[in-house]
Amino acid sequence: MKYLCLICAEKVMEQMTEDDATAHFAEYTEFTDAIRASGHYLDCNRLLPPSEAITIRVRNGKIAMTDGPYVETKEQLGGYYLIEARDLNEAIQVAARIPGAWRGCVEIRPVAEDKQTLNALGFIDKNPISR
Repeated sequence: MKYLCLICAEKVMEQMTEDDATAHFAEYTEFTDAIRASGHYLDCNRLLPPSEAITIRVRNGKIAMTDGPYVETKEQLGGYYLIEARDLNEAIQVAARIPGAWRGCVEIRPVAEDKQTLNALGFIDKNPISR
């Protein structure tokens, strides 16, 4: 089963000192190499800070845009890993090793793979029609 691990932290890389960011990047390199070797890795990336984000809403056919998400929380979404795991317990064991979990938190969500979702997204029998 696929799981999306959403990494939230009080500080993203751009807000860290150069030494702290360098050390944190090294932790991520080590973790990513390990889950590639274990077969759990599917995809990952770091997100730029919320100041680079745009939030859109469509109401009555009109697009409304605002800068960033500005929410009342210290933690901000900083990146993600898409992993493959046998079950939720294995996903928790993998996600607990994500360096962001040591400074913030990691939200784990199962990825929907039901037939209706796969058909709506252009997948038949889990084989992509086009991507």
